[in-house]
Amino acid sequence: MGDQKNLILAMVLSVLILVGWDHFFVKPQVEQQRAAVVEQEGVIPASPQADGSESPSPQVRPREAVIAGVPRVTIETPELRGSISLKGARIDDLVLTQYRETVDKDSANITLFSPSGSAHPYYAEFGWAAAGGVPLPTKDTVWTADGDQLRPGQPVTLSWDNGAGLIFRLRFEVDEHFLFSVTQSVENQAGAPVALNGYGRITRANLPHGKSFYVLHEGPLGVFNGTLEEADYEDLVEDGPQQFQSTGGWLGITDKYWLAAMVPDQKLPFNGAFRSFGPSSFQADYMTNPVNIAAGETQSQTIRLFAGAKEVALIDKYEAEYNIPLFDRAIDWGWFYFLTRPIFRVLDWLYKLFGNFGVAIIGLTVIVKAVMFPLANKSYASMNRLRELQPKMKELQERYKDDKQQQQRAIMELYQKEKVNPLGGCLPILLQIPVFFALYKVLFVTIEMRHQPFVLWIKDLSAPDPLTPVNLFGLLPFTPPPMIAIGILPIIMGVTMYLQQKLNPQPVDPVQQKVFGFMPIIFTFILAPFAAGLVLYWTVNNLLSILQQWVLLKRHDKERAAAQAAKAQAKAQKRRKD
Repeated sequence: MGDQKNLILAMVLSVLILVGWDHFFVKPQVEQQRAAVVEQEGVIPASPQADGSESPSPQVRPREAVIAGVPRVTIETPELRGSISLKGARIDDLVLTQYRETVDKDSANITLFSPSGSAHPYYAEFGWAAAGGVPLPTKDTVWTADGDQLRPGQPVTLSWDNGAGLIFRLRFEVDEHFLFSVTQSVENQAGAPVALNGYGRITRANLPHGKSFYVLHEGPLGVFNGTLEEADYEDLVEDGPQQFQSTGGWLGITDKYWLAAMVPDQKLPFNGAFRSFGPSSFQADYMTNPVNIAAGETQSQTIRLFAGAKEVALIDKYEAEYNIPLFDRAIDWGWFYFLTRPIFRVLDWLYKLFGNFGVAIIGLTVIVKAVMFPLANKSYASMNRLRELQPKMKELQERYKDDKQQQQRAIMELYQKEKVNPLGGCLPILLQIPVFFALYKVLFVTIEMRHQPFVLWIKDLSAPDPLTPVNLFGLLPFTPPPMIAIGILPIIMGVTMYLQQKLNPQPVDPVQQKVFGFMPIIFTFILAPFAAGLVLYWTVNNLLSILQQWVLLKRHDKERAAAQAAKAQAKAQKRRKD
């Protein structure tokens, strides 16, 4: 049992170390290299033209100055504010009014879209392309609007006449959350038919500085023919564009919590692509097959644009309402999707019940322990039997200390004789591993957990415990490195892990005893940089395990004492009869 348990814990430890190393060291270095390239360039690439060529790079200016420099239609909803540029008809100014940069209530709101020419351009635009010499609207075209404000229930239509018989229109609608409906149409008043391809693109340049994570996809993604496709920024730079053909689906660019995604007309075939225009400019785009517009005819296409926070309920609602395939995969639920989604649903239900996600995590831990209660009872009973056999195992080790093979054979015979399964205590640990990683995913990727407080000093369950004795709990004016900034909650977790180990049968091998003795300290350091909610789950799980194991141990001791008393009484009665 000792060897098997040691192996399992070593495997878990190795996985956590690999995740932590990539999470906190490798990926940030990649981001720093990318940022260095951006700083060397000093300019921001604008979006490619419809034919794929790259336009000149304007000098960086303050975001507010760029916005004020062109005529605009303002956007105002309960969760968004921003504007549409009449020059180019771009949605290039969006701020999420319900989300802030930090837990500080006075911090700035999240800025999603910014115009070309600002520090971090990010925008969406839609239009028509043609193979011939048809005059088409470009990024420099100034459109005419029939209103000055876009609101829920108050659409705005932009129009432009090319002077050659074609009138282009873009009708924008927006709901109360983050979904735009864009109907682009062409009225052919010329004397001859024309063939046009509808297109849409989301362009992003100079990615915001920040960490990139191994366990989370950030970058272009989409669903084509029912299959989720993801592209890494680095791969697009090194390997070139990725192209897909599909009927139905969607595509866009995702961050950890935010998403910009286009949903073309689900009945029309289209060619989708993820592209890079240099080391710091990226694009997700699609183009439909040619549409023939006869003289006197008007053709239109309707596209949905999601631009906002990846709220689970909202994503699910749009997926069902507009029949968007696999739209919920915009949230990176990970390999354990079959566990991650149910765990989130339980957490969300408990949150609505108690009003605190920390309490919800505690409730989830209780539920998981209750589900595993019968199995855990058998496991602890098996460990108690192993505890009783430890003196005999030590005796066998001393007897066969020079013959390890005979020693192992003798110990296995002892297990068989006493009907003890040395692996009986391992199964609950194995079952906890996918639950642990699924909960880690939920805490890490769902925006519902972002900036959620628990009690006292824990203001964000999705962030590490900020209160650490390394800087005397904030009295010293410096921020320790993440790997040594051990918070109070990870320390409590380490103590509970140590106490739980004391209830388990100790390995008879002195080396294994020392290794297991260091395990609580090692795991305290490993889990310190992880989300406080995850450490809370592990801590409560340890406490419940200690309680369950202690109760079972006491009951086992009483049963053993009663059995010994009954056996002694039977012997006494037999002696009296004799």
